[in-house]
Amino acid sequence: MAKQVKLKVEPRTSVGRSAVRKLKARGVIPAIIYGGKDKPQPLQVSARDINAMMSHASGENVLVELEIAGEKSNRTTGIPNGVKNFGGLLEQSLRALTIECLPSDLPDRITVDVSQLNIGDSIHVRQIQLPSGVTSKVPPDLTAFSVLAPTVEEEPVVAEAAEAAAAGPEVITEKKPEGEAAAPAAKEKAPKEKEQKK
Repeated sequence: MAKQVKLKVEPRTSVGRSAVRKLKARGVIPAIIYGGKDKPQPLQVSARDINAMMSHASGENVLVELEIAGEKSNRTTGIPNGVKNFGGLLEQSLRALTIECLPSDLPDRITVDVSQLNIGDSIHVRQIQLPSGVTSKVPPDLTAFSVLAPTVEEEPVVAEAAEAAAAGPEVITEKKPEGEAAAPAAKEKAPKEKEQKK
């Protein structure tokens, strides 16, 4: 199987010979993506990144996954019903899908429609529709997407905490009953008085 590498690229707005010359002078290589039903997309990539990728390539075939700046890497379509109407959260558990196919059957992207998901619903790998000739190498029961219920945290009661802080800490001291404290003091005074009378 061919080795797969990632390559970071950026969309290119300037086209034409003079723009290409300026890019090359800065060490940037102009590129264009063709194919499928999409319109050609002009890109630019650093010459240093291309050279690093090619130096690690072992063999004639290299699969390159383009990371286009400003584009989402996930391939979901639609907004889940549970998110749009009930405030749920879409969780993507599976970030990469390992597939097996012939080079001619290799899809440029795999899209998953999540618009029918309600809170508590999920899409497993077995439910992802792959193009003909493409098979998944991931366990079929693995969850790819799910919609979680929104969580609400209770706010701490600030007023009670502020009053407790303003009052300060409570100091607890042991206090002897008045009768016990007075009795020893009276006993001490009594001998002194007798000594003075003598």
